Amino acid sequence: MSDLSFGSILLVVVVSLFTAAAAVWDLRYRRIPNALTLPVFLAGWVYQGAFHGWSGLGQGALGFALGFGMLFILWMIGGGGGGDVKLMGALSVWLGFHLTLLVVILSTVLVVAGTFAAVLVTMMRGGLRREIEKRSASNSAVPGAIAVDRMQQRRMMAYAIPVFVATWLVLIWKLPTLP
Repeated sequence: MSDLSFGSILLVVVVSLFTAAAAVWDLRYRRIPNALTLPVFLAGWVYQGAFHGWSGLGQGALGFALGFGMLFILWMIGGGGGGDVKLMGALSVWLGFHLTLLVVILSTVLVVAGTFAAVLVTMMRGGLRREIEKRSASNSAVPGAIAVDRMQQRRMMAYAIPVFVATWLVLIWKLPTLP
């Protein structure tokens, strides 16, 4: 790590601590607080401006559009939580467009693999029919916010965990090329 600039070291430390804290919080409480995401989001803009100037601010904006935008759409259709949206929004400002794209792709692969493994374990235990019935019953036609709440309760895994793993893997992979 001695060949890395101070800005790169700061990026690795902040992003690593942030994703670890978000993963623990999401696993424990099934939510990610604004008190965690908002300061990291704001600090990301300061980081980009201070260490990378206008191009960094542009990369932060593109990363935010991708990370926050994709998770916001998933949240709107009931495929994720609001904390997941804020997590990716704050993280993506720090990472910029390219690293955010890699984290989104890798975390999606991890979610699919984890979901597949959970379904496989459920099938092996003979409870697939029971699980399908339970999940479809909780997804009955319920208006508005109640339906979204029920969709959130059906989540199989805390999304911050795949984001945590994906972010760390991307940082390790791209560490030698960080500016």
